[in-house]
Amino acid sequence: MVTGILHTHYLVVILFLLIYVIKTILLLSDKNELLAIFTKKTKVFEIIVSFLFLATGIFLMTQLSYNGKYDYLFYIKIAMVLASIPIAIVGFRKSKKGLAVLSLLLILGSFALAESYHKRKGISKTSEVLADVTDGKTLYQANCASCHGSDGKLGVGGAKNLTATLMDEVSIKEIIVHGKGLMPAAQVNDDQAAAIAHYVEGSLKSH
Repeated sequence: MVTGILHTHYLVVILFLLIYVIKTILLLSDKNELLAIFTKKTKVFEIIVSFLFLATGIFLMTQLSYNGKYDYLFYIKIAMVLASIPIAIVGFRKSKKGLAVLSLLLILGSFALAESYHKRKGISKTSEVLADVTDGKTLYQANCASCHGSDGKLGVGGAKNLTATLMDEVSIKEIIVHGKGLMPAAQVNDDQAAAIAHYVEGSLKSH
């Protein structure tokens, strides 16, 4: 379910940005009649996209947090999104080009911060694991659980179901060390990677 919501969120964010890019271009080009037509024809669609944008974002916020804690980037992102809405409304209704551009920049900036925030969370979570820790379960929870889940089945961002993987322990370790596709290499040493692979093979993978 989380994976589906995540994909939906990314889709509606892209659609949301596309709508605002088109409206901003039309406004900056002084094509007010086309802007009015576009706004009228996409009004219902924009409302649906905006609702899904907020709804999926709130859902993911509750599901993908670490112990309910967020860093300053998260709060800046939320502030930018909330600020962009009234600025956009005023900007497009009153044909204020500066406000329309500012709103678009805030939305783009919030999206960029969201990506940075999730990367920082992963780094921060991993950094909490001491360099000499060799317990596979502890290392797995710190490095892998945010995407694969504690039981290996979460599947955030297309992460594989580890309980159903056909890979052996050696192959699992290789992916942990080097990464694969959208999955980055884990910030662990060789022994820690082996410990994680052994935990996945022995405790998560269905035999």
